[in-house]
Amino acid sequence: MEEGSRQSLHLSSSRKNLVVQFLLKHSTDGVLIKGAVTEAAEEFGISRKTVYRMWKAAKEQMQRGEPAHMEVKVKGYQHSDKLDLDEEKVRNLSVLERSSIRKMANKLSVSKSTVSQWIKEGKLKPHTNAIKPALTEVNKVQFQSMHNIVHIDEKWFFMTKTTDRYYLLPDEDEPYRACKSKRFITKVMFMCAVCRPVFGPDGQTKFDGKLGIFPFTEVVPAKRKSKNRPRGTLETKPIPAVNKDVMRDCLVHKIVPAIKAKWPDWASKEIFIQQDNATPHINSVDPEFEAVANSDGFKIQLICQLANSPDTNILDLGFFRAIQTLQHEKPCSTVDELLGNVYSSYEELSPQTLNKVFLSLQACLTQILIFRGGNNYKVPHINKDRLERTEGLPNALDVDEKLVRDVLEYLQLPENNAGGAYDIGPLSTAFGF
Repeated sequence: MEEGSRQSLHLSSSRKNLVVQFLLKHSTDGVLIKGAVTEAAEEFGISRKTVYRMWKAAKEQMQRGEPAHMEVKVKGYQHSDKLDLDEEKVRNLSVLERSSIRKMANKLSVSKSTVSQWIKEGKLKPHTNAIKPALTEVNKVQFQSMHNIVHIDEKWFFMTKTTDRYYLLPDEDEPYRACKSKRFITKVMFMCAVCRPVFGPDGQTKFDGKLGIFPFTEVVPAKRKSKNRPRGTLETKPIPAVNKDVMRDCLVHKIVPAIKAKWPDWASKEIFIQQDNATPHINSVDPEFEAVANSDGFKIQLICQLANSPDTNILDLGFFRAIQTLQHEKPCSTVDELLGNVYSSYEELSPQTLNKVFLSLQACLTQILIFRGGNNYKVPHINKDRLERTEGLPNALDVDEKLVRDVLEYLQLPENNAGGAYDIGPLSTAFGF
């Protein structure tokens, strides 16, 4: 082979063995004859250093009484700790626990990339399952600890989803799901009330902030008999219409008593209940509400969140989604089972999760200031998990003083505060101006 035609590619096992056989023919009693290395390098297009290395390996094998045999070392990346799929463990998972790679990885105690690799290798198969028929204002923004603000809101919780995805073993049957109508899946509206939790100096929970979650349901006797129950059996049904009277009853007889029962003795009794601007909500001067709210040493006031500002409510900002994620992992077939699933999911959420959402709220309020009351921003990510592991979560996020002063000046302009609609007093007080 001409000089300069040497290749830097990896040698195969057969080519290495040809080199060793060539050297053995040009050796006497384990000693290479003069010029054998150079001749082998030119013959096979490799470097003299490579020839010496293979000859050294071959002599070591022969000294151990083994035949000289070369094997290629480059075999590709091999996982020495590659995990095998435990099919029995997969079969014991419910279909709701297989609805995402994240859930499966958590239940199987492996990484998400491992589950993804099993899917690529065909050990798991994805299956999509379809059910079958049988703008913001800034005048009220206050950056404070928020420990005396109770957030309330309503949300529909459905018995199942129209379409879901599960990960099955290749030999497993596809799950069968059915309901009377996929256009009218059974659902129940809940009213949830939370406030910011309180932690001690060593991180222990002094107050979890969860005041309660209350369904809008009623217990009525069955009008007709069926194969499942006789006529007259008491059944739990969703309330047909949630109007102002229903909302007032929930506030007066459920939410306010829950606040009084769970509120810490050492905390301020001056409390604000923040609700959105839905039509069925009562106003802040409702006589029946005021009679209950301003008793037993409490002074509870109703306030409304800013219009077109869903990110200013803790429940819409992420807490409802966390409850729903857990709720969808639990199967149910009746309204009572749905209520139990929502209750248990609500209780499973830790106070630390609730506290993180309050920090997200403060980050959104900062964005509202930056965009001068606009809601055309993206919810910021502040790496709360990393902060909790390293420095610890702050009680309140820092806000640039210049930003606050610029916003105060912006609100004082006549074109931005026509008729004195914006009260900048709370905003000034919140930052010590």
